[in-house]
Amino acid sequence: MRILFLGDVMGRAGRKAVTENLPRLRDEWRLDFVVVNGENASNGMGLSGDHAKAMLDAGVDCLTLGDHAFDQKDMLQFIEKEPRIIRPLNYAKGAPGKGYRLFNAPGGRKVLVLQALGQVFMKRAFDDPFSAVETVLRAHPRGGLAQAVIVDMHCEATSEKMAMGHFCNGKASLVVGTHTHVPTGDAQILDGGTGYLTDAGMCGDYNSVIGMEKAEPMRRFITGMPKSRFTPATGEATLSGVFISTDDRTGATKEIRMIRSGGVLQDSVL
Repeated sequence: MRILFLGDVMGRAGRKAVTENLPRLRDEWRLDFVVVNGENASNGMGLSGDHAKAMLDAGVDCLTLGDHAFDQKDMLQFIEKEPRIIRPLNYAKGAPGKGYRLFNAPGGRKVLVLQALGQVFMKRAFDDPFSAVETVLRAHPRGGLAQAVIVDMHCEATSEKMAMGHFCNGKASLVVGTHTHVPTGDAQILDGGTGYLTDAGMCGDYNSVIGMEKAEPMRRFITGMPKSRFTPATGEATLSGVFISTDDRTGATKEIRMIRSGGVLQDSVL
């Protein structure tokens, strides 16, 4: 399969980049399945139902969330009726929605998508992500029930993301980090056939401070005092993420490419 994963969608600029470009990219890159992390798509904090619907209508097959999963309160109800949105496995025991799902793909194939929240440097103490992921992967073997398995590791620490990559080696098709909004340059295929990238980066305006207009974050760093709210930057966004192609029989990744398109970052496309 040919699979595209796009990192955290940031505000209006990120939504626009996804909705305007994805229909064309699906055709040009012959994509079978598209996963997008949408947890910052609505004003930089969470994802609303309307914004989720717009991205799904544009050709996203699965939207993942993160630690801001329910900042937009309507998502508490919307996620229960929209199976194409998944929240972290270890978010909270009583949280609505599901942390993984087996999706249909062209040709009768199946794609398993799951997401976990890390523990290091995160504001809340989430449950152990490794045991949560292991339980799901054991029940959905790569190349068996699922022709491809995608793990979104949403956390701060690069070490924790790398540990999850090696933990899932041979069991997942792709382990990709999200949350920091900065793309890393370490795309690789591990020796067990698992594609890995520490962070997919964001779909947003990089002439910013991790997607926010620069003035207020800079003021807080310099003075230690807030003056106004953070607001998402609205310049041209860069689509950031990773592309993989997988073997249907084994679920192993055969090719991995970092993706950057548009905006101020240097292009890296198929």
